[in-house]
Amino acid sequence: MLNLSQNGCSVWVASSTKLARTPTAIALGKFDGVHIGHQKVIQPVLQSARGESGRGDREKLLENSPVHPSTLASSPEHTYSTVVTFDPHPQEFFTGQPRALLTPLDEKVQQLRSLGVEQLVLLPFDKELSALSPQDFVAKILVQQLKCQKISVGQDFCFGKKRMGTAQDLQILAAKYDIPVTIVPLQTDTGELPKNSNCINTEPIEDGRISTSLIRQTLESGDIQRANRLLGRPYTLTGLVIQGQHLGRTIGFPTANLQLPTDKFLPRQGVYAVRVVILSETPDNLPTQNLGVMNIGNRPTVNGTHSSVEVHLLDWFGDLYGKNLVVQLVKFLRPEQKFPSLEALKTQIQLDCTVAREILNPQC
Repeated sequence: MLNLSQNGCSVWVASSTKLARTPTAIALGKFDGVHIGHQKVIQPVLQSARGESGRGDREKLLENSPVHPSTLASSPEHTYSTVVTFDPHPQEFFTGQPRALLTPLDEKVQQLRSLGVEQLVLLPFDKELSALSPQDFVAKILVQQLKCQKISVGQDFCFGKKRMGTAQDLQILAAKYDIPVTIVPLQTDTGELPKNSNCINTEPIEDGRISTSLIRQTLESGDIQRANRLLGRPYTLTGLVIQGQHLGRTIGFPTANLQLPTDKFLPRQGVYAVRVVILSETPDNLPTQNLGVMNIGNRPTVNGTHSSVEVHLLDWFGDLYGKNLVVQLVKFLRPEQKFPSLEALKTQIQLDCTVAREILNPQC
């Protein structure tokens, strides 16, 4: 069991149903990305928890308490707003191949916390779980172990052995236990700009179902603006600044070399305009945000042999080693390319910085 908390707010993360806080109001799914569609599925269980009598007083108690909710006496009527997902990702289990994720565990917890989710339950996806019939999944997992009071799923949700159970089947099975099931319609991309879009023009596009697969495709193609719209927030890379080869300093553009989670999904290789949040080690200090240019790739001009993620902060001076950065991707600028000389590379980076300033300038 993990306890990831920040500023007094926390999400209880249970690695099995035995460690979960009960009773629960459950949003079921894989939730990789916690995109706009996922947020719609989660919404009903949040409303359920907020509707409880006495909930407001308990929330204030938790916010002002230095200890975790699990150490406090739970009021009998309280139902925990809970996201239930699978670990490892089912596709990884069936294929035996590691799967890069839009939101690795720590990042998923951060996003769920921002939505107000109280608990994340990771169901160990193994041979035993994958063999459960839809009926047994409901009876054993949802009813007996998680003491579920309410369920929310997406319209395309499937569960049980060979994905035989549908959202409608879940509704029928849960009704036998007097558990209401909300089936959330599929969300589509309308082509509208997200909030805080920094006035970047995006042409309306054809309607398409918002899904993790679509977001992965848009990131692979470098269409960051569409990916951000589907997510409802900027796609981010969060990592620790580690020692690099200091090549950027030799041409006047020092870069921070980021060490990312090994299972983090990387977008198209190339250069990006980004916003960078420097996380503070002391809770009392607010994170600082800077403008920057990021490169993902092998650095062919200097005969790089492995992929790296490097960020150059505009108008910033100081030591970033050992600090954690959150890099928000705003726009793809160009593919990575090999230049005939370091001087040519320097000229191109200067141009990249100029273009990035124009894109990231909040004034329209």
